[in-house]
Amino acid sequence: MAKKDGGLRFQPSGGSRAPQVPVGKKLKLAIERLANDGRGIGFSEGRTWFVSGALAGEQVEARVLGAHGKVVEARVERVLSASAERRNEACPHAKICGGCSLQHMPHADQLALKQRMLAEQFSRLAALEPREWAAPLVGPELAYRRRARIAVRWDNKTKTLEVGFRAAASQAIIGITDCPVLVQPLQPILRDLPQLLRGLDKPQAIGHVELFSGNCSAVLVRHTAALSEADLARLQAFCTAHAAQLWLHGSAEPQPVDPTQPLSYRLEAYTLDLAYRPGDFIQVNQPVNDAMIAQALDWLAPQADERVLDLFCGLGNFALPLAQRVRELVAVEGVQTMVERAALNAQNNGLGNVQVYQADLANPLADAQWAQGGFTAALLDPPRDGALQVVRQMAALGVQRVLYVSCNPATLARDSAELLAQGYQLERAGILDMFPQTAHVEAMALFVRK
Repeated sequence: MAKKDGGLRFQPSGGSRAPQVPVGKKLKLAIERLANDGRGIGFSEGRTWFVSGALAGEQVEARVLGAHGKVVEARVERVLSASAERRNEACPHAKICGGCSLQHMPHADQLALKQRMLAEQFSRLAALEPREWAAPLVGPELAYRRRARIAVRWDNKTKTLEVGFRAAASQAIIGITDCPVLVQPLQPILRDLPQLLRGLDKPQAIGHVELFSGNCSAVLVRHTAALSEADLARLQAFCTAHAAQLWLHGSAEPQPVDPTQPLSYRLEAYTLDLAYRPGDFIQVNQPVNDAMIAQALDWLAPQADERVLDLFCGLGNFALPLAQRVRELVAVEGVQTMVERAALNAQNNGLGNVQVYQADLANPLADAQWAQGGFTAALLDPPRDGALQVVRQMAALGVQRVLYVSCNPATLARDSAELLAQGYQLERAGILDMFPQTAHVEAMALFVRK
């Protein structure tokens, strides 16, 4: 006797469910406009397609990367009818590498896209527009990255080591020997690195490699097993030949092979040197970082008799230049190791008016001992999550001017609404082109209490 099916069956509302679009499918599309992240938007059979590598007005053949519901993510396979704005990418790997997504777009159009995204976030989340829009803060289009992470993977089947950058929307590794967005001192290291790693006795022990450029170059090797003396000698010889420090990262914190060699970057306009270690956050674009600090000082206009607050201070990138202009600078950071690094940087640069504290910046600050007495001005440089809890306390701390540096326009706009509720107004705002050739938007905004 056949088993009776007692389960209930319901048909989805609106009729039968449409079949999902398979990964790898190709479709010809007309691109109508651009999304905020620079992808082209097209429509087909009731679905919205987001196509990386496409420009508005183009006819393209798109390959599906993934789909969910009525949204399809894809990339350009072929351009059938190109926009007059399209330009040739500076890098032959740009179409597949996950690092740059906008090399096919003129730089002026990239800036306009980022400006539009910031304005839309202010309008949508805070019904807000600044009294003045600042011109975009820009640097070189190429050769700007002073930090890079190189992916490494051992293929057990072929007994080969893959070295390069991650592909877009994939775990594949693209073998790249020249990266146009890397600063020049790191180019020969990147070029020679694959041969070095493949020549090790135990290449499968390498997890990844990071490259840094500051007052000198540095190579950090992440290893998952002990390295032989011969392999250590090869790595050291390679770094010596490229005038670079060698750092090793095993199960503990990264350590330099030669502890007497400091790793730092210089803020030339302020004669400051900031020491850091691999794993610390530093701004990837040195020319834009320099311009960003100068603009922050200009907008915030710190005075010699003021007590100023720097929240999310990191290594002291803003705190130390600010301290040169004010009576007292209080710097606060959530990570204890960064607090220690910022305090040491202040000491080594002869700044005795800097006080650095550790605090959980998701909690109220007014009761902290260092907050007593208040501040006339504050600078915030939070992570992508923003600084909602902190901005809620600006008026209570007596802050009259707030300079907010953001790596996420959405959380900046959200936090702006909170500042407005406390009586601040948005005096000026503008984008910082920290990552040319990508859709990543950084911004700066000045708020003044009425």
